[in-house]
Amino acid sequence: MSQLDLFVTLWPSLEHFPQFASDHRLAGIRLNSAMIHAIELDKELPLAAAIHDPVPVWFDIKGRQLRVTEVIHNPDHLEVILNHPIEVNLPQPVLFKAGEDHALLTSITDGGYHLVFAPGAEYGPQFNVNAGESLHIRHASFRAWGEQFVLEEKAKIERVKQAGISKWFLSYVQCQRDVDEFRELIGHQAELFLKIEDLKGLRYVATEFKKESSVSLVAARGDLYVEVNRPHQIVQALRLIAQRDPEACVGSRILLSIITKPVPSCADWCELAWLHDLGYRRMLLCDDLCLKADWLSTAINAFEEFHAMCNPPKISIVPKRSGLALVKKLFH
Repeated sequence: MSQLDLFVTLWPSLEHFPQFASDHRLAGIRLNSAMIHAIELDKELPLAAAIHDPVPVWFDIKGRQLRVTEVIHNPDHLEVILNHPIEVNLPQPVLFKAGEDHALLTSITDGGYHLVFAPGAEYGPQFNVNAGESLHIRHASFRAWGEQFVLEEKAKIERVKQAGISKWFLSYVQCQRDVDEFRELIGHQAELFLKIEDLKGLRYVATEFKKESSVSLVAARGDLYVEVNRPHQIVQALRLIAQRDPEACVGSRILLSIITKPVPSCADWCELAWLHDLGYRRMLLCDDLCLKADWLSTAINAFEEFHAMCNPPKISIVPKRSGLALVKKLFH
């Protein structure tokens, strides 16, 4: 595959959505509905449908991912309600903000939905926790229960289907049963990106995943990096996903230096090249980088330059030509 496909994460009501929704340098736009209710799609989806000659739109359904549905405000401690019931040995540290924040979980009530955290600044969290955000509990005793799709997610699926969207991301895929259940809801002809975001997902990739023409894996590094046992194991995880699916996509934590600098860092360029060498030909930019039009424009331009570098014009090398002459030929 010589083609490189770039996917971005946007929302129809963003001011710069129309600018990029018709930018055919993009392979697709992912709608990430984590922070929005199903009823709000009645306003948002028509905005996406109104774009003339749009790039393909994909919709991200959360599935088994732990999400905060409600924050109970207290002056001295954090309490949240979850979308799925859980159990874990207590007390237990919980990670927020893709691992950048944490709090100490001390109590679980209401059948596993209601989490109460220790009071005091030393236990966290440092930042505000909001409804719709994800969290991570990495202890071996952790278990999440209940159906894969809560009623709110099922309502989103129905609205998206009615809007004519047939391309989907499914978050936190952990087994073939998750995929089969999703197929029953969206149909067997829909295109699927299966986001691999934890150790169970990696086990699925290694032991159960069977490549199909309409199904591709996604190395969803935003959460996967937090969920692997040791940080350096993200490298092994990325290799596994690329080996199991030659059409796999890699997402999140890409070109983030653009948020603070007008030019991508050396590390970002080199990482793009490493991901390309692993075999990834599809890449997805995360929510944060797509929030501002100038950041996203810079990222798309950088990706375009990288794509051109991966497909350079052929150069005829004359054996007796000096090294200096060859350098001039390569770079001028």
